[in-house]
Amino acid sequence: MKVDALGRALGNSIAQATGEGFTPLGHEGVPGGCIHRALRIEGRTPAGTRSFFAKTNDASSAAMFECEAEGLEALRAAGAVRVPRVIARGDDGERSWLVLEWLELAALGPAAAARLGAALAAQHRLAQQRFGWARDNFIGASPQANGWSDDWLDFWRMRRLMAQLRLAAGKRLPPRMLDRGERLAADSEAFFRGYRPAASLLHGDLWGGNAAMTVEGEPVLFDPAVYVGDREADVAMTELFGGFPAGFGSAYRAAWPMDDGYRVRRDFYNLYHLLNHANLFAGAYVRQAEQSIERLLAEIG
Repeated sequence: MKVDALGRALGNSIAQATGEGFTPLGHEGVPGGCIHRALRIEGRTPAGTRSFFAKTNDASSAAMFECEAEGLEALRAAGAVRVPRVIARGDDGERSWLVLEWLELAALGPAAAARLGAALAAQHRLAQQRFGWARDNFIGASPQANGWSDDWLDFWRMRRLMAQLRLAAGKRLPPRMLDRGERLAADSEAFFRGYRPAASLLHGDLWGGNAAMTVEGEPVLFDPAVYVGDREADVAMTELFGGFPAGFGSAYRAAWPMDDGYRVRRDFYNLYHLLNHANLFAGAYVRQAEQSIERLLAEIG
């Protein structure tokens, strides 16, 4: 490990945030960096050597780190699921960073996955007043529009589905997909007949890569795209890309069974993520989004 200008900047940020001395001894890259660079920074404190997890990027990513820190704090305040504690956030005009507590993590095991399912259901049961979020944030590298709404379907149609379709239009994705997607948005009330979702605090980006467990077996979530919405949107994403042991879903449903119509709404909610991936990566995701739109339109008839 080495101490360079970045290490010194992170060390100063940690020292200021914790109110105790922190002399960096070096940092090294660790897995987990997709959009940002992920590091373990080690340093000397009055109590001994201590490590932290840091994400770094150029200064333009400061807003992403601010939104991530806010989301982690919201999940932490809910008290249902463990998330890494936010230590520090800052920038020096050239670089920006987010520093979190260091956790020794491993892939979710069956017991931890079951604990996570029950804990997520408990988080979703915490009463919320309205749908949305006070500020826009990010879903991966894409902007995620928020604001507050009393109408869940209107929020989802305009701030999620139509927002991604507008991005797709700007990227010149297939016009037929955009037209069919707009028709789906217009007709999607059919999926909500007799169903009135509660307002729940959502992780917002709950694929398998954003969940793990500590070496003691405690489940942990990270990298959120937090907002208040229908709990089914969170559960749906856990089924989109895999990565969750079977015990997760069964434990969630034991704590809070899914409503009738979930299977179709699951695909409706996951279309948002397929469109986002199509906008970010194109390729096979475009075809997946097209196929999903056609299946959903066929459900409406």
